[in-house]
Parts: sequence; C-alpha cells; structure tokens
Amino acid sequence: MTLAELRQQLATFDHLPGDTPVVLANSAEGNGFSPLAVIDDALYEAHNTYTGDWYATDQMRAQNPENDWGPAPYGTVPALFLWPTS
Repeated sequence: MTLAELRQQLATFDHLPGDTPVVLANSAEGNGFSPLAVIDDALYEAHNTYTGDWYATDQMRAQNPENDWGPAPYGTVPALFLWPTS
C-alpha cells in the first residue's frame, strides 16, 4: 500500500470521532492485535512481497550518532512504518 492509497482509505472513515483507537493486527490472520503507538519514516528494503528490513535515514544517523546504524544498502526506499504498542 502506498501513502496515497492509505490516505484514500482513511478518508472513508471521516465520520468516526477523533478519539477512535487505531489498532494493528499482529499477523495477516488476525492472531492478535495491538494499538498503534508510533508512525515513523525511515528506509525500507523489500526481500519479497511479504517481508523486508528497516534502515535509518542519513538524517536519523546524523541526529543519533551514538546508535550503531550502518548505511542503508542500495535499493532502499523511503517508507512509513507503523509501530504497535507491543
């Protein structure tokens, strides 16, 4: 899903009140659920249609030099990451 697609889908829920919880499924099968905690932008490297890896941006590495983040590999793309509470 792209950010444009997400925005389009979220627009269909404009009728819901602002305090409506946002909850993430722990798996595609719905084996568990956790409230959305953080939305972050970083870099993504897809391994296949289902999985991939998160990488820090150059800006994130510059702002947090104490972290041991290596550079992102070639082919990563900017992405939004939705982090669950647990």
